[in-house]
Amino acid sequence: MKIGNVKIHGNLFLAPMADVTNPAFRMLCKKYGAALTCSEMISADAVLYENTRTTSRGISCEEEKPFAIQLFGNSASTIAPAANIIEEKYAPDIIDINFGCPANVLVKDGSGSALLGFPEKIRDIISSVCGKVSVPVTAKMRVLHDMRKTLDIARIIEEAGASAVTVHGRTQAQQYAGKAEHEYARNIKNELSIPVIANGDIDDGFSAKRILEYTGCDGLMIGRAAMGNPYVFMEISHFLHSGEQINTDECAQRLADFKEYVKLLELYGLQEYVDVRMHAQWFTRGIKGGRHIRQGISKARDKNSILQLMESLCMQFPDKSSNSVIHGN
Repeated sequence: MKIGNVKIHGNLFLAPMADVTNPAFRMLCKKYGAALTCSEMISADAVLYENTRTTSRGISCEEEKPFAIQLFGNSASTIAPAANIIEEKYAPDIIDINFGCPANVLVKDGSGSALLGFPEKIRDIISSVCGKVSVPVTAKMRVLHDMRKTLDIARIIEEAGASAVTVHGRTQAQQYAGKAEHEYARNIKNELSIPVIANGDIDDGFSAKRILEYTGCDGLMIGRAAMGNPYVFMEISHFLHSGEQINTDECAQRLADFKEYVKLLELYGLQEYVDVRMHAQWFTRGIKGGRHIRQGISKARDKNSILQLMESLCMQFPDKSSNSVIHGN
């Protein structure tokens, strides 16, 4: 697949997620098959006002390429110059614009999914950013209750110069509840000539195969299913290519990945910026006995205590069937 002039070797993308997709986590997802990774969303205002803590989210490395940086804001007058600064400072392969975040703090400011109510603002933002940067510009959007209006917005994004669009099949009001409606992505794919990526409720090989076949989309973007489980990219990729599930000791896999994650945090100097306890709790989601361990993790004072708790979980519940994850635990 090509997004603009950028060759993407694969069709599984990592979604930008606040407090999740830092450089260390992205490298783990890349290791397991994420064809394109994306930074946490970065405020255009923060870039213009040189907020170093926020803009440092754009840090990457050669091994991560291709790599995207996502920007959010409420007008072309801030997003376009911010995109130019980001391109010069961090040299991403792609710049993505956020038209999908439903968080109140963004919506109240007229950013994220709030922009879906202003199609001409979306046109202005995309065209202005395309005029300011040399790399491909993409967009991530949510949907409206009205299919026709949603299709109109997708067409505007393409007409304004975007090289791809990702469609999360939920409305702003849904937040992350309910079911993602992939009929939107299917119809948008039929309407546009640029690549269309489906997003929402993709958490295993079965759902990935079903959504790819139903929508005909060029790729899939995986978000919450990867939190604490970067190995999900390997599982989904294997299933799409072979039709078979990977048998693995989930607890041991999560523990090994968390250990590597901690080392990568140290490598990138991110320890003081990342809530390791919160991330450790994500790495134990769905594992038998995980709830009890998460209670201990919330009280742990350092990474060594956390690692000891996670190791005790794997020892207490050894995986005899190569399938430790108990959904709903």
